[in-house]
Amino acid sequence: MFTSPSRRAGRPAADPAPPAAALNGHDLVLRYNGTPVVHGVSIALEPGRATALVGPNGSGKSTLLRALSRLHRVDGGRVTLGSPSEPSERDAALLSARHFAREVTLFSQSRPSPQGLTVAEVVAFGRHPYRRGFAGPGAGDRSAVDHAMGVTGVRDMAGRPVGELSGGEMQRVWLAACLAQDTGVVLLDEPTNHLDLRYQIETLDLVRDLVEEHGIAVGIVLHDLDQASRVADTLVLMRSGRVHAAGAPADVLTAENIGEVYDIRVEVGVDPRTGRLRIDPIGRHPG
Repeated sequence: MFTSPSRRAGRPAADPAPPAAALNGHDLVLRYNGTPVVHGVSIALEPGRATALVGPNGSGKSTLLRALSRLHRVDGGRVTLGSPSEPSERDAALLSARHFAREVTLFSQSRPSPQGLTVAEVVAFGRHPYRRGFAGPGAGDRSAVDHAMGVTGVRDMAGRPVGELSGGEMQRVWLAACLAQDTGVVLLDEPTNHLDLRYQIETLDLVRDLVEEHGIAVGIVLHDLDQASRVADTLVLMRSGRVHAAGAPADVLTAENIGEVYDIRVEVGVDPRTGRLRIDPIGRHPG
């Protein structure tokens, strides 16, 4: 099972935490094949906060996340990095790939299926930005890999070939590789896809651990509105490449906003036991 990063045995207490960092998009314009798909969107990912992007298919949320990670060309506006110790923000486009990868990691929807490698070897991919030439892994690399495997519940699979894993197991291995990268900003594109219910919830709990216990800035794309309201401090609801509403989940996920963006009638309430939002779509067969 997943365990809290700060409580998991196997990582020396003296290991430094990733430096606090903020990742910001300013008036971003993004295109596919010349057609604008994101129109002047600004977004701020702040240390110690999770920002969830939601919206229907084609709303631009995954494209926006990829632009923040420098994997999609920015046609207008800019992406910047900052930290509490810096007087001004840095233009992310001017950083080397290695430098940027030491500050920002992305868990993407499309990932290769490596063959002939073990789980531990795939998780070790996350340490690539710290390698020097042909040097092998150091003590810090091994510690980060072991810690990431423990946090994501794949340590017991360390020696297994990844070709033997299920889709959900492989999902957790790639998540471990992202955590092994040990950055101050973590971007997650649909991280609960292909996971059973237990690991969906444990992934969301892990995101909250990263935010609350390590001060990481998290940007996460989710389809499930209940999951988004559960994990997010700030929620960005997108529609046709623009921000329809942004703010606290309870302020954004109203029946009116959801109905306008998804073109479906819903009822929104609060669970009296947990205090969390409950979103009930009303279809043609409500019973």
